[in-house]
Amino acid sequence: MLQPNDLSRSLVALAQDSTIIAVVELSQSSWLVGGVLPGIERQPRKKLEPSPERLLAVLHRWRDEAIRAGCNITRIALAFEAGRDGFWLARWLAARGVEAHVIHPSSVAVSREHRRAKTDRLDTELLKRGFLGWLRGERGHCSMVRVPTLAEEDAKRPNRERECLVKERTRLVNRMKGALARLGIRNFRPTLRNAAEHLAGLYTPEGSPLPPNVAAELERDIARLGLVIGQIKQLEAARRQRLEEQPESRPHAMVRLLVRVVGIGTETADMLVNEVLSRPLRDRRAVARYAGLTGAPDESGAKRREQGLAKAGNARVRRGMIPLAWRFLRFQQNSALARWYQARTADRRAGTRKTMIVALARKLLIALWRFVTTGETLEGVVLRPAA
Repeated sequence: MLQPNDLSRSLVALAQDSTIIAVVELSQSSWLVGGVLPGIERQPRKKLEPSPERLLAVLHRWRDEAIRAGCNITRIALAFEAGRDGFWLARWLAARGVEAHVIHPSSVAVSREHRRAKTDRLDTELLKRGFLGWLRGERGHCSMVRVPTLAEEDAKRPNRERECLVKERTRLVNRMKGALARLGIRNFRPTLRNAAEHLAGLYTPEGSPLPPNVAAELERDIARLGLVIGQIKQLEAARRQRLEEQPESRPHAMVRLLVRVVGIGTETADMLVNEVLSRPLRDRRAVARYAGLTGAPDESGAKRREQGLAKAGNARVRRGMIPLAWRFLRFQQNSALARWYQARTADRRAGTRKTMIVALARKLLIALWRFVTTGETLEGVVLRPAA
């Protein structure tokens, strides 16, 4: 978000015709860059192969062209939509003196026609209008995504990799149990250390051994499952080692502080810190909005209704906070938040409990954010002794 000083500087720069404004439509096969040049009536467009060097050369060529037209260029501002390319291009351009911004794709207003034309050229013009409005400080044109550092992006990888591995472990276990259930076998546990040995002694209810193709398939699945379980253990061991080696670094200190709360484990604490709590969020509303735990009202005239959760934020945080809220009620029954929930669900209706658990998750996330950033105590919450 633009700070007041940044906004003033952007308005002055635009008024003095000292800024080159460019937007890039990124794709896997080509990039289309469009610009607005001071002193140049035409608005140039150039299609490039996906190359940051070529993009920077085009920007410098446009700068030289504007200088020859008599303008004093002091700033190059460029924007592109967030997508599969991530944030590396913004960091690369920023290191070379280009003011790079990343636009949130869903924040750009588009035509509501039933069937509208959509091309890279039209998308570039749409981005250009939104970016110009944002530079002028006008709200509603578009919103920008914060560009993380390479270290911040890298810190998220272990937790996300573990999430994928846990899903793969569940898929393999369900696959093997389903294959055996079709043969009438229901007492086999694929996660046992000696599951391969037990597999050889399985018999169907008819008394016959496993069919050869099914047995070979299950052996391969058990081998894959063992590899996945081993990788999960490696990730967890590496995380424990990082926490022990660098206990005073800001993210690790936050994790160690969260783990002291009874009911929060290391995995949940690591996810919350790296995904949301370590981000420079403005206030409690920004915290709840980033997690997608805010409502989506639909109000027009006499109509007043809620459409449910906005779900516009980080889905990993939202998926983690709902189970954490239920777990919090179990382990922190005497806390202020748990008493607040119990007072509002005294009717014991399932609909009320389901609605209020989302509200509890939102309040809990804000309380944890304050706990790790400002040190504000959690009223009535039981803490483990400091390690």
